Amino acid sequence: MTGSAGALQGTLRAVAVLEAAKGLLVLATGFGLLSLVHRDVQGLAERLVRHAHLNPAAHYPRIFLELASGATQARLMVLAAGAVAYALMRVVEAYGLWRARGWAEWFAALSGSIYVPFELAGIARHPNWLGVILLLVNVLVVAVMLLALYARKRT
Repeated sequence: MTGSAGALQGTLRAVAVLEAAKGLLVLATGFGLLSLVHRDVQGLAERLVRHAHLNPAAHYPRIFLELASGATQARLMVLAAGAVAYALMRVVEAYGLWRARGWAEWFAALSGSIYVPFELAGIARHPNWLGVILLLVNVLVVAVMLLALYARKRT
């Protein structure tokens, strides 16, 4: 493997680790949602806000409490199922990138580029460093995937 091909392989593996981590985080969130089924989500949210000494009338705690009030058992199950599906998709993508599969490079380029307009809109509405960093990481991932696809086409 030449130097640039080895560097590209290493970068693909780094993106694979990132995608696997995203998938596992969302999977853990899905299991967390499942643990709330048959529980008083509204009461739990209110206790959490009180425990954190937050003002329930403030913007973000109020949004959190409103979301909790609408958390039905069916919604929790649907959200948990969606989290499992998303996590599975990310883990399969990570496997494909780790093994340098062309389909995974295409998938990563397409799925990464879908988020860019939303990230730009979010930064335009509420500029913050986290949004800028996420945008830059996403653009970098898409660029790496396009570079990998170009290198694949040349061989």
